[in-house]
Amino acid sequence: MPFDENNAQRIRTFLQHKEADFFEKKMFGGLVFMVDEKLCCGTRIDKKVGENLLLCRIDDKTYAEALERDDILPMPNAERPMKNYIFITENGWKRNQDLEFWLQKCLDFNPQAKSSKKK
Repeated sequence: MPFDENNAQRIRTFLQHKEADFFEKKMFGGLVFMVDEKLCCGTRIDKKVGENLLLCRIDDKTYAEALERDDILPMPNAERPMKNYIFITENGWKRNQDLEFWLQKCLDFNPQAKSSKKK
């Protein structure tokens, strides 16, 4: 599961600074960060183009606005994109202030996000 360790550390540092209760899990072809037992964000290297992507789980309004940007990809699913999940290409989160913007959106949405069903 390819991901860039430097980018994973940038995410860890942000979550630690925010004192978020998180753990890491290998998922979706990369590394995701679970906050309060819910998927919050993650990172992976896209196999096709070798580009680092940031996975974000965000609210409906931010999701709709984000899809209008060139550096945003909807998270694919078998039939349609997964609502509230986006991938951001490297240009959209290379700068620390951009990364922090997106990660804060993820943290803001986390309390309202639904937990996955326990197996």
